[in-house]
Amino acid sequence: MRVFVTGATGYIGSAIVRELLAAGHQVLGLARSDAAAASLASVGADVHRAALADLDSLRSGSAAADGVIHTAFNNISETTDFAASVQADLRAVEAIGAALEGSGKPFVVTSGTLALAMLGRLVTEEDVSDPALPHGASENAAIALAERGVRSSVARLALSVHGEGDKHSIVPSLIGIARAKGVSAFVGEGSNRWPAVHRLDAARLFRLAVEAAPAGSRLHGVGEEGVPFREIAEAIGRQLKLPVVSIEASDAGAHFGFLSAFVSADNPTSSKQTQELLGWRPQGPALIADIEQGHYFKNER
Repeated sequence: MRVFVTGATGYIGSAIVRELLAAGHQVLGLARSDAAAASLASVGADVHRAALADLDSLRSGSAAADGVIHTAFNNISETTDFAASVQADLRAVEAIGAALEGSGKPFVVTSGTLALAMLGRLVTEEDVSDPALPHGASENAAIALAERGVRSSVARLALSVHGEGDKHSIVPSLIGIARAKGVSAFVGEGSNRWPAVHRLDAARLFRLAVEAAPAGSRLHGVGEEGVPFREIAEAIGRQLKLPVVSIEASDAGAHFGFLSAFVSADNPTSSKQTQELLGWRPQGPALIADIEQGHYFKNER
């Protein structure tokens, strides 16, 4: 299968590219820079030069492939216009979907477990995303493509996708905040739970999805249903040899900045149905064990 991958040189996308190539697939990777193009070529992938905003080029890349995996999304940071990123993602999903309409080709769209409201219970694949939440509109648009002749599926990734090479996601951001503040903090009792998955397990899920996920599938890239946030803060504190402290919810914004919307999230999520549907079995190290391996801190000491 020839698979067009957006975000092909990102933290997750690059792992997906290697997973696909190792399984014998061909990869056409979206690259918006010379460095990204060189990185793709170095691992044996073909290069499609374009930016995510170039919808015509997205359509042509999709039409030239046997399937599409869409992972590209502007990173969340202090400087990101998050609303604009969400809208750009929706436009990309709609453009790719239009190119694939009626083809029966697979289209795997990246979403997140936070595309669901905090339901106060274990989230499952049967739960429908709230379009007002991050990725929710893109996810629902992707699922709707199943009625238009596209074998579309959505991979909801855990709040923490962890592993070596992680430089810009939530865990390294928490580490940076702890170093800057001199403490590793959690909010209240820190009993709120984060789902987690190892990066290589997530990559394998995307490969299985593009190969075999039924049209309209909601898949959960979750290896651990819920890791208490206090345990994450404690693991970071141990590695940095910093005090671990509780802060009031009213102080979370000042302490965590743009991450304050995430640190109190209670988002326990199951992947039982996904595992049964695709035979996917998470194998990578758990989040706390991965933090304690020390690779997150190699450039921090």
